[in-house]
Amino acid sequence: MTPDRRTFTLAALATAGAGYFGSAAALRAQAPVSPAGTQPSTATVPLVPPLPLGNAEPPASQFQPFPGGTGALLESLVRERGVAAFARSPLLPHGWTGTVPDSDDDLAFLPAHRLSALLRARKITATRLTEVYLARLRRLNPTLNCVVTLLESQALAEAGKADAEIGAGRYRGPLHGLPYGLKDLFAVKGTPTTWGVPDFKDRVIDEDAEIVVRLREAGAVLVAKLSTGIFAQNDQWYGGRTNNPWNLSQGSSGSSAGPASAVAAGCVAFAIGTETQGSIVSPAIRCGITALRPTFGRVSRYGGMVLAWSQDRVGPMCRSAEDCAMVFSVIHGVDPKDPSTITTPFRFDRRVSLSRLRVGIDPDAPAALVARLKDLGVQPREIGPRPTVPGIGQGSLSVEYAAAFDDYVTRKAKETGLDLSALPDTPIPTPPASATNPMAPADWNPRFVNGRRVRGFDYLQLQRRRHVLVTKWGEFMKDLDMFIGAPSADVAANAQTGHPCVVLPYAFDVPPARPGAGRPGAAAEPPQALAAQPVCATIVGALYADDLILGVAHRVQDGTDFHARRPTLSQ
Repeated sequence: MTPDRRTFTLAALATAGAGYFGSAAALRAQAPVSPAGTQPSTATVPLVPPLPLGNAEPPASQFQPFPGGTGALLESLVRERGVAAFARSPLLPHGWTGTVPDSDDDLAFLPAHRLSALLRARKITATRLTEVYLARLRRLNPTLNCVVTLLESQALAEAGKADAEIGAGRYRGPLHGLPYGLKDLFAVKGTPTTWGVPDFKDRVIDEDAEIVVRLREAGAVLVAKLSTGIFAQNDQWYGGRTNNPWNLSQGSSGSSAGPASAVAAGCVAFAIGTETQGSIVSPAIRCGITALRPTFGRVSRYGGMVLAWSQDRVGPMCRSAEDCAMVFSVIHGVDPKDPSTITTPFRFDRRVSLSRLRVGIDPDAPAALVARLKDLGVQPREIGPRPTVPGIGQGSLSVEYAAAFDDYVTRKAKETGLDLSALPDTPIPTPPASATNPMAPADWNPRFVNGRRVRGFDYLQLQRRRHVLVTKWGEFMKDLDMFIGAPSADVAANAQTGHPCVVLPYAFDVPPARPGAGRPGAAAEPPQALAAQPVCATIVGALYADDLILGVAHRVQDGTDFHARRPTLSQ
């Protein structure tokens, strides 16, 4: 150890021990002694400003949902399933049989995997299908308010290219020629990327998100960028509220508001949404569609708005479980630009044997769905409360929010004269949304600001508690392939643990009232007179069991039609 280093270390140890051995003030008053024959340095070290950061740059530490770490997971999977199981292969639909629907409406509401079969068999063209969806988007958007940017000329060009390739025998796979919609959190070259925010309504990011690249390479046709709540919060964006096609008096929930609304209304073949804490699950339930929130890390977020590096996920929002499996088979897998990503085996089985699966049933699970699963051979296992860890709250969410939006918040604070060191406390309960102020909860939920107050020590302690939670959930799930609880009941916990879930309609009825939107003390939604619509449940899977839960959802849907019902939209 050098003399300077030794002097510094001794002084630091003395200061740290002052609480035990003497006065800290007295110790601080003693100047460190320079080694013999030297003088204290008086050189001025120039201050170099820190590297400025935007929204996208990831932290060095990455969340790993598997309790033993990603290395242990991969070693286990290779041992159990072999290296060949990791090969990514798209899920091809069964061939088309029967007559082709005559009406545009019948075409528009076909599941994506049936449309894929039509396109592959050259029974319809991508151009015709794209024109059908563009017409529906133009006609219904005044009612739904789900479209931010309609990409008509680009979509027709991509559809024409798909028709030429399919006609020449250059078939790219199951998404070739399928029109889709994209949540407007993702960058697309030459088009605005707004994040639902007035400040960004004209911003163009000169880059394609990875999800856009993969879908384009698969031949999918992007027809529209669809609404997200402002900064990915609820269903309110700068253009107004996005609506539930089944009950237009309701918003579509959020923040994947536009994708859920457009899929339910038959305006796209499928859509891409995102979730940090409920933003796929909640709008899918509200609009009565099928959706997959994948295991954390299975789909690249690169080129999308960051809310929380350790919780953000990307997933398909569709009209059936098989649709979700087909889309997911194309978009999942490692992306070096997103260090959280991982490739694990995905093998969707349309005829999965339910009697061999270990399915947990919570007392609050929907009885009609449980009865259906029993009819299909499931032997349910009763489960109790899920693991919790005192003091974890929402983990690092507020800190990640604040870090991701530091550049924006700092700039806006200067513009508005806001003192970031003197913010008001959040009232409990938070004010509910109203017609005059639909963003009232957000007014008292400065999600990008409060995390600036958290000490580094407290943040690290939260991460340690989060790992305890992950480990406890690993123990809880060790004898389960999946479980069913009350819809949305496990969203907050699974945002911390990374578990996947599938949303699926299991009944047709007036939807139940929903509690407050996940915020402590948040007011429940006011009662409304609602019409019947598909009512949804969630199946939570073991980590990386996305294929299994989709297979079970498919078996349920194979004998029911709740997912195939259509809303009546007169516009």
